[in-house]
Amino acid sequence: MSPRSPAGDAAAVTSVTAVVVTFNRRELLTEALTALAGQRRPPDRVIVVDNASGDGTAAMVRDRFPDVDLLELPRNIGGAGGFSAGMARALAGDPGLLWLLDDDTVPEPGALRELLAAWERAAGQGGPPALLASRVVWTDGRDHPMNTPRAKPRATAAESRIADAAGCVPIRSASFVSVLVDAATVRQRGLPVADYFLWNDDFEFTTRLLRGHRGLLCPDSVVVHKTKDFGGADADPGDRFYYEVRNKIWLFTGSPGLAPAERVLYAGSTLRRWSRTFAGSSDRTVLRRAMVRGIRAGLSGRPTPTAVLLREVGVEVPTR
Repeated sequence: MSPRSPAGDAAAVTSVTAVVVTFNRRELLTEALTALAGQRRPPDRVIVVDNASGDGTAAMVRDRFPDVDLLELPRNIGGAGGFSAGMARALAGDPGLLWLLDDDTVPEPGALRELLAAWERAAGQGGPPALLASRVVWTDGRDHPMNTPRAKPRATAAESRIADAAGCVPIRSASFVSVLVDAATVRQRGLPVADYFLWNDDFEFTTRLLRGHRGLLCPDSVVVHKTKDFGGADADPGDRFYYEVRNKIWLFTGSPGLAPAERVLYAGSTLRRWSRTFAGSSDRTVLRRAMVRGIRAGLSGRPTPTAVLLREVGVEVPTR
């Protein structure tokens, strides 16, 4: 059965490749991979992208999970680069769907099965979506504010009705914590921008995938995001604020993911969140310096093309 089939057993949907990116979190990755292996409908292939970890991650994967396709990178290219590399590797095998997960994401046993069931229901209600996101909770079961997909503004009555029939909610963006994407749409719209390194890479990628396409949140698919603390995206990032500022400028000035009206809407939302970040910071001097550096970098240059950056670490991007 093709992923585009309008009906049928969700477990029969073929060729799901899971892509997990990791860096120096061997124990969390062990838990995540164990959960993937224990899925009621396991993925057909699992790719782990190791961002040059120094904690024995690669050896652990080879020893404990020999069926995993391990991609060891010669240097750390961040979450953005890691997911780009992993997706490029996956697309070379011509999968139908890609399941993208962080290394601190532990899917509940039915997570993938529920995503696929929702995919089938949605396909029978106007065609398959380009993206389905899981419900993300913290270790105590609360919805994780850092990973709540953005609801689609001004979703039409028809969009809401179709989503409701599939047991889902229309969304405009999602995070890489647990998202199932259509491989054909990725080939058409392109990989994540690897040069983002971290922050906003998933927002840019998913808005680009979903512009003109359907995205849904599937509440029945649940994953636990084992972050150290419970908090939202406005928590004090310290010096890493540089990436938030630089990448947001790149996104608002160069990404095709947002329509003009959306740029205004999300730019206003960004400024409000930055204000909360500064208000709650214990060291605003660090934030100010990171912001100045980020503004300069965002306005003075553009991201290195993803194919060029991946080639530097030995990964080729399949032609679209």
